[in-house]
Amino acid sequence: MPLPEPVLTAEVEERRLDILVADITTLDVDAIVNAANTSLLGGGGVDGAIHRAACPDLLAECRTLHGCPTGEAKITKGYRLKAKHVVHTVGPVWSAAKAERNKELLASCYRTSLALAGKHRLASIAFPAISTGVYRFPADLAARIAVETVLSALPAKAPSLERVVFCCFNREAAVHHEDAFGELGLV
Repeated sequence: MPLPEPVLTAEVEERRLDILVADITTLDVDAIVNAANTSLLGGGGVDGAIHRAACPDLLAECRTLHGCPTGEAKITKGYRLKAKHVVHTVGPVWSAAKAERNKELLASCYRTSLALAGKHRLASIAFPAISTGVYRFPADLAARIAVETVLSALPAKAPSLERVVFCCFNREAAVHHEDAFGELGLV
């Protein structure tokens, strides 16, 4: 089954960047990124949906990883997902008092996820809007950081990637990514 029609697409150095409104667990890409908690043992939102869709074997493999620090990433198989892999990354919980540190940690989520995609020679990856749910990171700022970090890190961290998808749960979230594309001169 093909991916849903993108809301917006940009071509950057022979790589395709798409914004989709979709359920990330249904995407047929090499890897989907899980906005996980530090235990990697499932939770709510995207994390819970991915664990439910993948099957209990994902949880069993995650137990062997012994958690993941905020801003870093680890990779597992995709099990029953269409995606062959799940890249688990832990975003920061938003705090205005620690805004600069939170921005750095969120950017690190994208960089370390891309590095794993490169290490495993993946051709396509889909990111959710990391930290914008229960972790309350401002969605407009998070989208800007996501797109900007992917643009700057993509060639060096993941030369194998041909397609990056910013998968948004709803149209409102997609607007933030569209704005980021515009601000960064992609459209």
